[in-house]
This record gives sequence, structure tokens and C-alpha cells, in this order.
Amino acid sequence: MQKLKISFNESDIHPHLRARMQQRGISLEDIETTINKGRDAEDTKEGTAGKVFVFSFNEYWEGKYFEEKEISVYFKQKGEELILLTAKARYGKIFLKRGDAK
Repeated sequence: MQKLKISFNESDIHPHLRARMQQRGISLEDIETTINKGRDAEDTKEGTAGKVFVFSFNEYWEGKYFEEKEISVYFKQKGEELILLTAKARYGKIFLKRGDAK
């Protein structure tokens, strides 16, 4: 059985989250990819879920070159609805990727 791909529209993003995404260099596509392909986040609080995905970046962010961008997305699930809470970005290299040993 194939897992349902989750997607969002701009109207699904709360203005506060949209501001944080812009501030942190996170796109709507980054959020969708992280939720659909990411590993489970280990730092979630009770009642929330999270996903983490490492992207090849190889670009400049705020004047510094980074090889990778790690996105963490936190959300709650209410029935069929996914409620996005926040998204974080870290820039660097050699982040833990899905399947890598800790």
C-alpha cells in the first residue's frame, strides 16, 4: 500500500509560521519534502510529531556557504488534518541522514 503524499497550499500556512519560514530560509516545498520523506524527529513534545530531512544545499545563506540544510517540521494531527506548528533550519554539513547510525 502506497503512503499518501502530503501537500500544502499557501493558505494552509499560518502567518506566524510563514514569517518564521522566510526568516529561516524554508520553502513550502521544503516542508512538504520533510514531512513526506523525513525521519521521525526525536525531540518532539507529547502530543506533537516531527520530521527531519537533510537537503543538499551547496549555496550561500546569510553570506556563508553551506553544503547541507537540515529542516525540522513539527505538527499535530487532528483526525485527517495536519496542523503545522513550526519549522526550523540548520545549515552546515554532515548532518545525520535517514538510515545513518547515531
